[in-house]
Amino acid sequence: MILDADIKAQLAQYLELLEGDVLLKVSAGSDDVSRDMLALVNELSAMSARIKVEHAQLERTPSFSVSRIGEDTGITFAGIPLGHEFTSLVLALLQVSGRAPKADAKVIDQIKSIQGNYHFDSYISLSCQNCPEVVQSLNLMSVLNPNISHTMIDGGAFKEEVESKDIMAVPTVFLNGEPFSSGRMSLEELLAKLGSAPDASEFADKDPYDVLVVGGGPAGASAAIYAARKGIRTGIVAERFGGQVLDTMSIENFISVRQTDGPKFAASLEEHVKEYNIDVMNLQRAKRLEKKEFIELELENGAVLKGKTVILSTGARWRNIGVPGEAEFKNKGVAYCPHCDGPLFAGKDVAVVGGGNSGIEAAIDLANIVNHVTVLEYKAELKADSVLQDRLKSLPNVTVLTNARTHEITGTDKVNGISYIDLQTGDEKHIQLSGVFVQIGLVPNTDWLGGTVDRNKFGEIIIDQRGATNIPGVFAAGDCTNNPYKQIIISMGSGATASLSAFDHLIRSEVPVMA
Repeated sequence: MILDADIKAQLAQYLELLEGDVLLKVSAGSDDVSRDMLALVNELSAMSARIKVEHAQLERTPSFSVSRIGEDTGITFAGIPLGHEFTSLVLALLQVSGRAPKADAKVIDQIKSIQGNYHFDSYISLSCQNCPEVVQSLNLMSVLNPNISHTMIDGGAFKEEVESKDIMAVPTVFLNGEPFSSGRMSLEELLAKLGSAPDASEFADKDPYDVLVVGGGPAGASAAIYAARKGIRTGIVAERFGGQVLDTMSIENFISVRQTDGPKFAASLEEHVKEYNIDVMNLQRAKRLEKKEFIELELENGAVLKGKTVILSTGARWRNIGVPGEAEFKNKGVAYCPHCDGPLFAGKDVAVVGGGNSGIEAAIDLANIVNHVTVLEYKAELKADSVLQDRLKSLPNVTVLTNARTHEITGTDKVNGISYIDLQTGDEKHIQLSGVFVQIGLVPNTDWLGGTVDRNKFGEIIIDQRGATNIPGVFAAGDCTNNPYKQIIISMGSGATASLSAFDHLIRSEVPVMA
């Protein structure tokens, strides 16, 4: 049996929602993955009379396609879609059976209107929390448009193919045999990359907002909800809804939620926001902020939005080391997500740069996958919690180097090593390896503000206890501010604080609010 009793019980409820017959065409060999894949599809067939199985010869073995009877819907799973991809399989079964997808009508129309033939191959790892959104988006596009097809390829099951294409980060997507994208992408981002992005004209006639929130992470979502609950005109502009949370593997300290993962948490945030009368403008990057009669926010697409108040909640991003080779070999051995990309380095030697909690957690996780992990920490001692350090010391395939300043990441077409300066001796040393995982903290997404809003030397927006900046009517919240603690729960609280302060500013000003 591939599925345990708990998963089968949950799955049985979903399979009752199938609206039509589904055919699984299976291409299997004599290898272990084929055997397990056959067991999985047979279990699915045994659980629902609507699921049929037949053997076929597909492009890859082991793999299986999900189709309607007599109609190829273009969805194929090469490997076994378990782990994070099990939901992708369930959704494919439901959507192919005829069940309506949970997508905006506008997005569905965009997909159906795409002209030309598109075949996508997505290379994923089953431990990657960023991969399912790409897989599910491409599957949905295949269901809705007969000119689009998609194959999900588990890198662990097709190692030779992955290595032959020099794939060193997931998800990596090929379109019609050519590289298309690397990294997490939403359905809207994929459509935009295909040429379906909204332009400035879609924002031309928008009235000023009472509260305009910039950023769609925990702080921004909280701020927008608190504003909308006051019954005032609220808008939220987000480059990607969920922000940095989308790259978080496990969340275990959000009070009242024992454990969840970042993408699931971000999806819940977005669902909650959409329950209110909030104008959500996704995939939009802020370019400029200026205080005039209203506070004007210019987007990179040229559009200008206006707000009586603005809440800046643009969050933070992974900090780069800033050494030669880092940018050149990004996704070619330089990685930032050990959960996503770690399986691609199975049996190889890697380094982790950073001795804080995130760095040591990454080293512990990678030690279970790779041949050897070298941790490089700039300071004389690791900064991680003692419980993590104790766990790290118990691992036989980890070396810790302190007083080590990363000097260069070396390679030709991909990473082959890392050079560092021994700060005790001044000597430059080199380690041969295949991958470097950068885990040295975060940097706030505030560069675009220039000198408009006061920031500290770290680039963080300076706020008071009410979330107010130096500009009247402009507030800020979350990881982009000088709040000393960068935690999800604190960001959400600061978002609520900023929103309530913005509302208080509105009712004390002479500008009437717009219900």
